[in-house]
Amino acid sequence: MAGREDGVRQTGVRSGDASAWAEELLDHLRPTGRDVRRVVAWLADAVEGTAALQDDTGRLLAGTRPPLDDNLVADIAAGRIASAAWEGQDRHLRLVRVAYPNSSSAGVLTVARTTPFDRRTSAMVAHTVQVIELLLRAGETTAAGRRLERATSDLRLAILQLLMVEDTVAARRVAAGLWPGLLDTDTACVYVVEGAAEERDRLAEECIDVTGERALVVRCPAVDQHVIVVTPGDAAAGELRSLIGRRPRTFLGGSARQSLARTAAAYGQAVSALAVAHFRPDKAAVYAERTHPERLIDPAALRGWTAHVLHPLDTLSHHTRAELLATTRLGLEFTAVNTAKVLGVSRNTVRARMERVEALLRTDFADLTARAVVHLALKTQVSLADAPNDTGTAQAAPVSLGDLLSGPAMRTWAHDLLARLDKDSRDLRRTVRTWIAEGGNAERAAQTLGVHAQTVREHVRSAEPVLERQLLAGGSDLYEVVLAHLAGGDLDQPALHGAKPGLPDSLVHK
Repeated sequence: MAGREDGVRQTGVRSGDASAWAEELLDHLRPTGRDVRRVVAWLADAVEGTAALQDDTGRLLAGTRPPLDDNLVADIAAGRIASAAWEGQDRHLRLVRVAYPNSSSAGVLTVARTTPFDRRTSAMVAHTVQVIELLLRAGETTAAGRRLERATSDLRLAILQLLMVEDTVAARRVAAGLWPGLLDTDTACVYVVEGAAEERDRLAEECIDVTGERALVVRCPAVDQHVIVVTPGDAAAGELRSLIGRRPRTFLGGSARQSLARTAAAYGQAVSALAVAHFRPDKAAVYAERTHPERLIDPAALRGWTAHVLHPLDTLSHHTRAELLATTRLGLEFTAVNTAKVLGVSRNTVRARMERVEALLRTDFADLTARAVVHLALKTQVSLADAPNDTGTAQAAPVSLGDLLSGPAMRTWAHDLLARLDKDSRDLRRTVRTWIAEGGNAERAAQTLGVHAQTVREHVRSAEPVLERQLLAGGSDLYEVVLAHLAGGDLDQPALHGAKPGLPDSLVHK
């Protein structure tokens, strides 16, 4: 008999040791050979005929189906008879019921040959049915495992998205079913682990293993290389560090400890730390408590100013307000597309929410100074949310943005930061200032400066290591540099609540 062209090896069971066919059949149960179609093809070769497997609906799953009596097939599939044999016109058939993992349904294996079935070929058919049933059961178990894994992964993402919009009550309720006690905490840290995109599933599983289900591990919906880990305990940091230590091209960024409702802020910190981790020998970094602008401003004044800036949102319901604030925090840090993926909404929804915040604050997020100022207010709200409120200072009239940024400590910080750029003969400081004034648009800045757009980009990129901050990527680092320019008087103050640039921005919102 000629060799087959479908890649199935010839069995050689027609002669020789009678047990050879059994050994070859068992080979199909090995992890590398579990394929029902190959088993059916093997049986056809072994009996020197044809074989076919169809499911309970009559759909052909494997092999070549001969002409059959539909009523007979239906009786076997329904379990009214277990098997049948037919002979005539140099054709001999065996039909055998194949039980499915779901006991309410079954398939039918049909074997045809030109010579009668002897004891040996009959045994082949019977044992092949058993192997097929085992493979179908294993396949269903594997498929069920994959469905469970996908459902669990989706549930983890849903919990994270609830935390991102500060809905901790719902997040705890969802988590309680599978991970009791996981979110029974007031504070948590967020870590972002970065590896190769094609290895992320394995990386996520290893994160789950090393944290022992004591953390919320989520495949980031926005960045294919990232795995997000929310952990209430402190041990996870060491466990995750040990994980990246043995994996090449894997990095870890961690946040400072935040209240559970501030998961979105913690996530932003972790992403910021991840950028630093790429330059560390141990490939890990935790959000640095470096000198941030808000730490140089009088807390009472900053609290009053923040309350005034965000006052227009106070009329909203708690849920709507939290949703808008959480979306805006992420939207000011990341692109609308990535923010949408993290929150599990459309990018149009992200834009609509941010446009609503723009309208309420009567400002324009196309202006980098406006983005930086609102970002300062949102960041302050997070850092001071749990701090005790001084009722005396809370009743004081809010200060203007100019007064807020004109304190000695703030002005000294701004001068020292921007003075680093003066050492470069290319006048990086002028380029960065113009680029910010033009909304981060290199083409418009180039027209203003009379240079090529690529020159602007190169200057901005050169300023990043000098300032130790990412500028082209946007986000917190860029906003700090913008605030430094505002504090130094190098940029006009943005309009908030409809105020004109240069005028006090402490007018009561109407």
